[in-house]
Amino acid sequence: MSRLAIFIDGGYVDAFTRELTIRIDYAKFVDEIVATVSAKTSNALDLLRTYYYDCLPYQSNPPTDEERRRFSNKRKFFDALSRLQRFQVREGRLAYRGSNQEGKPIFQQKRTDLLLGLDFALLSSKRQITHSVLVAGDSDFLPAVEVAKQEGIEVWIFHSPRNNRGSLTYAQELWLAADERVELSSGFMTKIIREG
Repeated sequence: MSRLAIFIDGGYVDAFTRELTIRIDYAKFVDEIVATVSAKTSNALDLLRTYYYDCLPYQSNPPTDEERRRFSNKRKFFDALSRLQRFQVREGRLAYRGSNQEGKPIFQQKRTDLLLGLDFALLSSKRQITHSVLVAGDSDFLPAVEVAKQEGIEVWIFHSPRNNRGSLTYAQELWLAADERVELSSGFMTKIIREG
């Protein structure tokens, strides 16, 4: 039986959906990914699980009202994702790294990329999957992709199109390392927009 796992970098998806000013329905997103991969491989795929990686917003001590609101909204979003069938949210944390020259705070995600890479490599090396989809653009995932390919796992990357400035939204070496590539075009995105 062919089995698929989907790995979603939540920060990556947030960045391009914010630029498009849309919100997506993750149940529809997963269904569309499975349908796309199944159609192109002429295989009926069993979905093992979708893994979603992100972190909750930063809260100072004591948190401001705005920080509490953002934190609560993101927590509700994670809880809603966790209730989806075969969906697991994996949380890192957001670390405060000071302020830039304009006085804006600098934040850095911690652990999310490592969690994604470890899950990807472990499922591949244990041969629990035959196909994988990575919705991400960071070259940090390249070692995990290489491990999967060495284990005979078919690696797909689903990526956003170029941004409004015409720049790539993914690392070229990650794109080249994938076996198959699917651009999240406007046609694809219209199928997965969240209503309301």
